[in-house]
Amino acid sequence: MKTNFDITSLIRENIKQLEPYSSARDEYKDATTDEMIFLDANENPFENGVNRYPDPYQNTVKDMLSEIKNIPKKNILLGNGSDEVLDLIFRVFCEPNKDNIITLPPTYGMYGVLANINAVENRKVLLTDDFQPDVKAILKTADQHTKLLFLCSPNNPTGNSFSQKSIKELLKKFKGLVVIDEAYIDFSEQESWLKHLSEFPNLIIAQTLSKAYGVAGIRMGSCYASKEIINLLNKIKPPYNVNELSQQKAINRLKKLDEVNNEIAQLVSERKRLKKELECCVNYIEKVYPSDGNFLLIKVDDATKRYNQLIELGVVVRNRTNQPKCENCLRISVGILEENLKLIRSLKAIQ
Repeated sequence: MKTNFDITSLIRENIKQLEPYSSARDEYKDATTDEMIFLDANENPFENGVNRYPDPYQNTVKDMLSEIKNIPKKNILLGNGSDEVLDLIFRVFCEPNKDNIITLPPTYGMYGVLANINAVENRKVLLTDDFQPDVKAILKTADQHTKLLFLCSPNNPTGNSFSQKSIKELLKKFKGLVVIDEAYIDFSEQESWLKHLSEFPNLIIAQTLSKAYGVAGIRMGSCYASKEIINLLNKIKPPYNVNELSQQKAINRLKKLDEVNNEIAQLVSERKRLKKELECCVNYIEKVYPSDGNFLLIKVDDATKRYNQLIELGVVVRNRTNQPKCENCLRISVGILEENLKLIRSLKAIQ
């Protein structure tokens, strides 16, 4: 258990004093609504399925996630995609034009974008050559104004997971909040850091329904943290940040865990088969990196040339050659069997 951690020292002063907006659904929370007439929220009274405001705290979705993840409901916050969750974290803890964060390129680009939007310095510490956190360099880079450290594990775009030893050391020694982005954790053999929430009060975990659960279109991100951190995020989030249609779609998807797990298994199997095919059958592919995600990072002779050639053949991948340590690399999502077969045929066809 990390001791001597004071969350209040990290919170922006204006957030400490903020009186949150109270919506109509905050003031009346009685669950027995069948006999009630609601004239409190200036809603259109003509029923059409979405004329009422949604549950501002997405209680049904949280109940289901609580059971699935074995995490108390009080430790869960839902957002309009993980990007909203991350933005809320910035706005609670980072003072504009004063504080800073640390990111570890190559990594998910939104961390840097959100830092710019919130006028927060982004201190970049490159991953090591084997795409692992440079713990000593990270701790050396941090100062009294370093509020957040972002660890994307499994990492995008490299696909690998960070060593548990390095993450644990950072959780113990980093004086700010450690945000572990687990968007791809369902495709990994490594366990989620969710089980360590009670051990580290400075730990925040972000997950999503976009990848393994296959509902990217509804924009549903989740955050798991201490009750104190979740309360702070709830304090500043928009009152109805997750709409009714997204909540209903999430509920329906979470009821189909067997289907979700079957799709995950298929993608992991296809990832392994695709990796083997690419390593042995395409001579201009120099390396296929290990992956715990639903994608592969491959190093080729000329990424821009190969990217454009694939486009001409009707296959869209991601050119990551401009990312640090990803020169001449393409990131390829794992598709269904037919898509992967077309990818392989296309890669073999181009010269």
